[in-house]
Amino acid sequence: MPRDHKPGCSQERKRIEASRGYVSDGYLNGQLNVARALGDWYMEGLKGSSGGPLSAEPELITTRLTQEDELLIIGWDGIWDVFMSQNAVDLARKRLQEHNLVDEALKRKSGDNLAVIVACFQPQPWLSPDQECAGAFLPRV
Repeated sequence: MPRDHKPGCSQERKRIEASRGYVSDGYLNGQLNVARALGDWYMEGLKGSSGGPLSAEPELITTRLTQEDELLIIGWDGIWDVFMSQNAVDLARKRLQEHNLVDEALKRKSGDNLAVIVACFQPQPWLSPDQECAGAFLPRV
């Protein structure tokens, strides 16, 4: 299901240009390397009352889950700057108990916002009976 929301992607570029924006060297209006964001509204000319090229509107996808669907990873761009989709899935699947995608992204020198949600759709063999999937990615203190 992954689809990048970078300014250079064809669908995002069309939306940006329809909103009177432009893409330069992969950056929205030459300033920002994402096309959708919950923040960054302070950036001049990106979001106005008439709707600028930076959008907070999420892309919604409906899909039917199958027995093979194990998990869903929702992450900020700092995660996806250093992980390929399959790499993140493999890491979550193999080492969910002991590994943390945010910690790993920091080790890989991500310089952007880091947040991630992992939703597990079925009991996984890597979890002990007393663990909850959602708690496996809580920050370590």
